[in-house]
Amino acid sequence: MMTAIALAAQQPRAEYPRPQFERQDWVNLNGQWTYTFDFVGSGLERRFYESKGFDGRITVPFCPESKLSGVGYTDFINHIWYQRPVSMPSAWQGRDVRLNFGAVYYNSEVYIDGKLVGRHFGGSTSFSFDVTRFLSDGKEHSLVVHAYSDTRTAKQPAGKQNMRHTQFECMYTRTTGIWQTVWMEPVSRGALERTQVITDIDRKEVCIQPKFYAPQGGTLTATLRDGKKVVARQTVGAQDGQVIVLPVKSPRLWSPSDPFLYDLDYEVRDAQGNVTDKVASYVGMRKIHIQGNKTYLNNEPFYQRLVLDQGFYPDGIWTAPSDQALKHDIELSMAAGFNGARLHQKVFEERFHYWADHLGYITWGEAPSWGMDANDPEVARNFMTEWSEEILRDRNHPSIVTWTPMNEEWWPDRVQYPRFVSDVYDLSKALDPTRPVCDVSGGVHIKTDIWTTHSYEQDPKKLKDLIYNGERWFQTPNEAPGIPRLNVGFNRATDNNVYDFPKYESATMPYILDEFGGIKWVKGQDKETSNSNQSWGYGEPPHSLEEFYSRLEGQVDALMAIAENVWGYCYTQLTDVEQEQNGIYFYDRSAKFDMARIRAIFSKRPQNSKE
Repeated sequence: MMTAIALAAQQPRAEYPRPQFERQDWVNLNGQWTYTFDFVGSGLERRFYESKGFDGRITVPFCPESKLSGVGYTDFINHIWYQRPVSMPSAWQGRDVRLNFGAVYYNSEVYIDGKLVGRHFGGSTSFSFDVTRFLSDGKEHSLVVHAYSDTRTAKQPAGKQNMRHTQFECMYTRTTGIWQTVWMEPVSRGALERTQVITDIDRKEVCIQPKFYAPQGGTLTATLRDGKKVVARQTVGAQDGQVIVLPVKSPRLWSPSDPFLYDLDYEVRDAQGNVTDKVASYVGMRKIHIQGNKTYLNNEPFYQRLVLDQGFYPDGIWTAPSDQALKHDIELSMAAGFNGARLHQKVFEERFHYWADHLGYITWGEAPSWGMDANDPEVARNFMTEWSEEILRDRNHPSIVTWTPMNEEWWPDRVQYPRFVSDVYDLSKALDPTRPVCDVSGGVHIKTDIWTTHSYEQDPKKLKDLIYNGERWFQTPNEAPGIPRLNVGFNRATDNNVYDFPKYESATMPYILDEFGGIKWVKGQDKETSNSNQSWGYGEPPHSLEEFYSRLEGQVDALMAIAENVWGYCYTQLTDVEQEQNGIYFYDRSAKFDMARIRAIFSKRPQNSKE
């Protein structure tokens, strides 16, 4: 008989998926499920929700397009149905059972024994259902999940998922259906649902605001620890909106140079004093703010040397093959000299943020905004719901220092687009007032704390002159190098409405070049007589490795020369992704260059930046 350890070793992604809010008692539902495609969307009429098993076999949590799923079907999949047996462990009797999904792309319906449990709209964020009434008899039941997606409607955020049949330029293999861990856990009726944790390093305190599934009275105790030492403990009534303030007399601050984390334990007791819920968490005390044209970390100027990380994997697409793979990507980036990443056009798994917290790696949180029509009010509703879920899920991670909901919106109208972007900014600030927001990375800014542009000009001198030349800044995407001219209100009834798009003011916010480089390099490129291969990158590719190093260092040096005015950058990109081969590493994460030379280039920083 196999031991529990041996079974866990065989189960894909067996680690607890929510490491900043961890309970000990849980069941991982990853592994073999049955499935069927439903290309014309007739599954409801055929009562697939009552299925006891489909003909196909798929390995969850990997999407059907991936090799790790065991399916590897890469054409468009508008509907897919999953099924597996499920039951409630007898030890869970008397408690509520939560069925949790890390993410399912795009919309989903969940059924147990043919009965609808619930729906979720959006493909990148976590959701949970109370399934107690479906499982409380302890018998085996049939769990069915229906996922449906149509990336070509322009109604849903798709990110870098290709909307053509085959990949092209910087668009890649799609992800459909379940792509993060599925699990169950028992909770008491009055258990914690989530908390918001705000650290105030100036007042030397940690502030916690809890939310419960269904408050039942009793108490909540929060304990802050440094190893085994109790730093602070506070007990309050177990009520939504209650505030816990934990004083920290001599706080040890979280930073890339010292990513120290305090343990934070939560304990809920009922009116009789019985423990009904225990959650293990952690917190990093740090402050991120903007002053003038600079970003500050822990009240010191902090220059961000970011890399674009798209989070694609050759065998898992959007899903990392292992927890170690998530950690390894961060280690590769740090080894290349970067101090963080712009997490590009994808909501990353919670365990990625866990490793970023522990390794001292700063990130920008972004949504997969490409593929949607940002002028469409229905799209605005779809996007804002999911974006709010992303912030609520991830706002307690100290490694996330900026929210940047959208990327490269260059074709807005003059009415709906400004309203949409302004609403997204205000929503972001309401949910998390502690971080700066970049409304649209490298696109048409409406309401933002950070001004960002993208330039793939390959000549270092031209790059420097294009971004900043004396007192002249590029004000709008009309002027930005390498960007198509903005055609505001194209073929729309709003053409005659006047809207003045904001311009950059150097005294009020940081200016960051948050996409540049993209220098293509493939094996054998120095031996080719022409650029005949089908890979993709930006600009004319260098003809030798020395030319590559010279161009790269020249671009970084150009940015260092204007660092007082351009306070940070993001290099494209960490790894090759499918046909786009401009990464610092190959797609399989093997080294492409002399990493000592690469690290020396990307480790350059302004003298007045603290890390």
